[in-house]
Amino acid sequence: MTTIAIVGTGPTGVYAFKALATVRSPETVTIWLFEKGADAGVGMPYSDDTASAVMLANIASIEIPPVTRSYLDWLRAQTQALLRSHGIDPQDLDDRDFTPRLMLGRYYRDEFNALVHQAEALGHKVELRERTEVTDIRPGPDGRLRLLTDQGEVEADFDRVIVATGHAFPDEDENRRYFPSPWSGLVDAVVPACPVGILGTSLSAIDAAMAVATQHGRFVQRRGEQLRFDPAEPEGDALLSITMMSRAGLLPEADFYCPIPYEPLSVMTPEALAALEGRDDLLDAVFDLFRAELTQADPAYAEALDLGSATPEDFPSRYFKARREADPFDWARRNLAEAEADREARRTVPWRYAILRMHEQVEQLVEQMSDTDRDRFEASLKPVFVDNYAAVPPESIRRLLALHDAGLLSVRAIGSDWKMEESDSGTTIRTEDDSLRFDVFIDARGQKPLEAEDLPFPSLRDSLVAAGVEVLDVDDAYRLLGAPDYEGRVYMGAIPYLMHDRPFVQGITAACDIGTQIGAAVLEEAAASGRRRRRIWSGEHRPRLRHAPAEAARTAEPAV
Repeated sequence: MTTIAIVGTGPTGVYAFKALATVRSPETVTIWLFEKGADAGVGMPYSDDTASAVMLANIASIEIPPVTRSYLDWLRAQTQALLRSHGIDPQDLDDRDFTPRLMLGRYYRDEFNALVHQAEALGHKVELRERTEVTDIRPGPDGRLRLLTDQGEVEADFDRVIVATGHAFPDEDENRRYFPSPWSGLVDAVVPACPVGILGTSLSAIDAAMAVATQHGRFVQRRGEQLRFDPAEPEGDALLSITMMSRAGLLPEADFYCPIPYEPLSVMTPEALAALEGRDDLLDAVFDLFRAELTQADPAYAEALDLGSATPEDFPSRYFKARREADPFDWARRNLAEAEADREARRTVPWRYAILRMHEQVEQLVEQMSDTDRDRFEASLKPVFVDNYAAVPPESIRRLLALHDAGLLSVRAIGSDWKMEESDSGTTIRTEDDSLRFDVFIDARGQKPLEAEDLPFPSLRDSLVAAGVEVLDVDDAYRLLGAPDYEGRVYMGAIPYLMHDRPFVQGITAACDIGTQIGAAVLEEAAASGRRRRRIWSGEHRPRLRHAPAEAARTAEPAV
């Protein structure tokens, strides 16, 4: 029987488990699941430990790959009281609605438990270890692997280990005035009414702002009125002010309506992209396809940007020009109204939809770009793609506007030449022409790519570093390459270690793709191993003798 370990049971681990646990196969497997948190299946961004009730997920049911059932079907099966407690109208459930992160965590927890039942019904053996952190992966006997946890060494040896540890952020610091991420203790922290700085303006930064603001007031919306924020009575002279900062000082746009699943592209086809492989001018060739696709999808938009004369380097300035010239909250208000009207009319903005569909196609060629083109891509097309696909729930924009209208929230552009100074009393951001000081500071720039030396498993890390590996490399099935004594037995599904060559590999859909591919590969290997064992046992295949018989050895000709 093949024995498999899945380290981490967030979405990637859940979808890998699904691929292993729901297939009826002649080879049953033993699956060990390790979760350092209290509840397997939930995932860090959707856990009570790191998220609050006010934080929204930026993915709707229509985009969430089903586990045993769709997210919408699961929501319909919940009690009305539970839905209302999470701010969800039981009478108005829709597959394009955005729900709280905590609700999505409940879904994955229930679906994980359903997978355990399915796996055992199919004859697989499941071992679950919650509140158990895997601290090392070591080479074991007979080519297998051993796991060490904070509870001690695991009694089993493993044929395959799937690393699905998900996002990795710094641990919370004792200094409650500086948070290295919104997930580093902010949810449990008491943030006083004071100047609060948030580095970043994406959904993570919005989550941070919500976690702080709701300690000092509440959002209120009466029928027929706009959402507003009612601040609590101030204590003494202390006042809350929240400043969100980014290089350009732009807010994200509201999620826009578009057909799902995606319609095929007309110009940037798989065949057209394949024809570019191996070119020295890869980024410029990709941009030619990008420009042609955008022009065909939305001629008026292309003309307004004078797209025919654009280059990769100057396209971002054309793309962001109107937003940079507008007040960020005025722009957000207009964009929100447009997005809501488009959803009501089921109308798609062609240029937005074209860029959305192209980002995954372009990502396939990033790994092949030269270092020069990779740097150019990072500074040009990547920010445009990220801005486009990282649109946030409309409710998040409404909340930002309510905080701004209450006089509590501002947005600042700090450019690219800024410095941060930390002290026990606060954090200062120094720009070319200004100095901003905050009593509490939150770095909400999101997940950073991680390298071999960041791995939390010392034996595996040392093996890679000794072999000269800095950036982790995997094959098409996500088998980890370059680690002596581990080859072909460790599958790397932890997204932070895959971001170097896949700059857009984030979110639940990516977790599903990675987990499903890994699970299918591991199951195929288990079946192949079983077939080999059966041939040996039936006499169809006899193993070679390790040593020649003594008589043959004595009479054999010496090797020349």
